[in-house]
Amino acid sequence: MHNPEKVLSVKDLTRYIKMKLEGDPVLQDVWVRGELSNFTHHSSGHMYFTLKDADSRVKCIMFASNNQRLSFIPRDGSKVIARGNISVFERDGQYQMYVTHMQQDGIGNLYLAFEQLKKKLGEEGLFSPERKRPIPKFPRTVGVVTSPTGAAVRDIVTTLQRRYPTAAILLFPVLVQGAQAAPSIARAIEAMNRHGEADVLIVGRGGGSLEELWAFNEEMVARSMFRSAIPVISAVGHETDFTIADFVADLRAATPTAAAELAVPHHLELKQHLVHLSQRLVKGLSAQVSVKKERLSRLRRSPVLTQPQRQLQEPAQRLDRLREQLLYRLRQRVAASKETAMKLERKLSAHNPKQQLDFAKKRVEVARHQLIQSMQSISKESRHRWTVQLRQLDALSPLKVMQRGYSLAYDEQQKRIIKSISQVQPGDMIRIRLADGKLDCHVWGMEESGNE
Repeated sequence: MHNPEKVLSVKDLTRYIKMKLEGDPVLQDVWVRGELSNFTHHSSGHMYFTLKDADSRVKCIMFASNNQRLSFIPRDGSKVIARGNISVFERDGQYQMYVTHMQQDGIGNLYLAFEQLKKKLGEEGLFSPERKRPIPKFPRTVGVVTSPTGAAVRDIVTTLQRRYPTAAILLFPVLVQGAQAAPSIARAIEAMNRHGEADVLIVGRGGGSLEELWAFNEEMVARSMFRSAIPVISAVGHETDFTIADFVADLRAATPTAAAELAVPHHLELKQHLVHLSQRLVKGLSAQVSVKKERLSRLRRSPVLTQPQRQLQEPAQRLDRLREQLLYRLRQRVAASKETAMKLERKLSAHNPKQQLDFAKKRVEVARHQLIQSMQSISKESRHRWTVQLRQLDALSPLKVMQRGYSLAYDEQQKRIIKSISQVQPGDMIRIRLADGKLDCHVWGMEESGNE
């Protein structure tokens, strides 16, 4: 039994096969050699044909945007080498080749070499538009690197002399065809740069076949152009196809004559341009003079100049109004200032130092009187307490006791009262304090009170 989930529709199968083919890097840039058959150039511009050999065939399509660059007219039976990618036309479920480039088989090897070198140098940045330098507008010396014989050099020199006779022409003769052509051209470009006399270089030759133009597809020529400090115009006489030199050069010309026209301006055009600029200058100055004259005429008719006193009347009136407003504002300001001063004076009067001093003196006098009364009262009360305490003290005084016949005995230094016979010895000197004086006594004997 089959698995329903694995059953594909014809569309899904075709799309899957297409995806597989388009995912193969080999099939996305493939070269195929074969013979054209069933060739049709559609009214839309697209080309439909079959590539075949003795054993097989493949259907092909070349869109109008690609076949416009073909250097030959394809016909049935033509031997060609085609470049493109392989995919599937889903409607018919048939694979076919989408051709982007096509060359006659006789020059196929050269074309392959051209495409490989173009890809290599492009990846290195030799074709980058950012590095291309502008061609000088008015070169003093034009360097020409080409064959000294042939129509190309004559066309270049004739065109330069006709268009810009003031420019010097520096010709460096080289080989432009054969095995030694590329080294000859490269050495010439390097020599021109060493001498440094030329402001721009024209490098090229007349038209020819791919084999005849091959020197300008050589890597050494491309790199010498890339290293050149002098701007380079390529002038290979083949309008439809490009050479490697065309991609590297700062400017590409379709023919040697076109290169000369691009290298220098036309002196008659310059002269005509100068005449045109001169006319524009005269017209511009005349227009400015007319405008200035008209403005001057308007100024002369202006009331400012014809009746200047009228221009002063309105400002005078404005000045009077402003003067009145100023005086009114000043009066208001003075009145307001006086009112403020009066208010401040009243506030100041309320804080007059003399009045405050008199009031303070009265308060001091009252406080002094109160203080005297308080002191007298305190003194009287203290004196009374003192008298009472004095009486109490006098009543308790030992002198009062001694007036009744008692006395106090001290040691010889009068430092301590003798309260017991144990504090003295026979022969000690003692002092006796009586109510009316002191006695110095000598202890001759002692007797305890318990022996009486």
